[in-house]
Amino acid sequence: MRTDLIRKTALIVAGIAATAGGIAGPAIAAQATPAERAAAVVADRKSGERELGVRYEAQPNFYFCGPAAARNALSVQGKNIDVAAMAKEMGTTEAGTNSINDITPVLNKETGKDVYRSTEIPVDKAGDKVDKLRADVVRAVDDGRAVVANIAGTATDTDGTVHSFEGGHYISVVGYRDGGKVVTIADSANPDQASYRMDVEALAHWIASRGYSS
Repeated sequence: MRTDLIRKTALIVAGIAATAGGIAGPAIAAQATPAERAAAVVADRKSGERELGVRYEAQPNFYFCGPAAARNALSVQGKNIDVAAMAKEMGTTEAGTNSINDITPVLNKETGKDVYRSTEIPVDKAGDKVDKLRADVVRAVDDGRAVVANIAGTATDTDGTVHSFEGGHYISVVGYRDGGKVVTIADSANPDQASYRMDVEALAHWIASRGYSS
């Protein structure tokens, strides 16, 4: 069964709108020198917190969450890729995008060979995979890259807001705080909830039975 089917009515309305600016301020100024950027990363690591600047776009329909998540993830590297073109490369249809393994090759095409790798989280191993997910998010974000995750079910963010995608969904992870214990999510489903934070343990259980690309 396809993995990112979600409620059409909510997403058709939400997908019409999109924000023009970033959902999170870039941690490092674009005009900074390489030495300044490197120093900023070191400072971020010491503080245990870093967020990447996202040129956010909401998904245009109920089944483009995979391509939209990948597009938002790549935007942190300054890439501006047409979401419809990405959907074609991923084999996305009205049934959605099959799995994270259809996302990873497209991310690598735009970023570099074998930069991204897929990691699966079995349902009964979610608790055991929290530390790996945390380390992978920190590593990717420190490298200036966002993580794309395939999630399903219901999870609650740090503000107590419930996010429910029983049929499945794709999101981007674009930052972390507290050394990776809390992550920042860019969600293409609803521009009114474009960005929120979640405990990494909750995210691991949200991903369970699916996977992520980092």
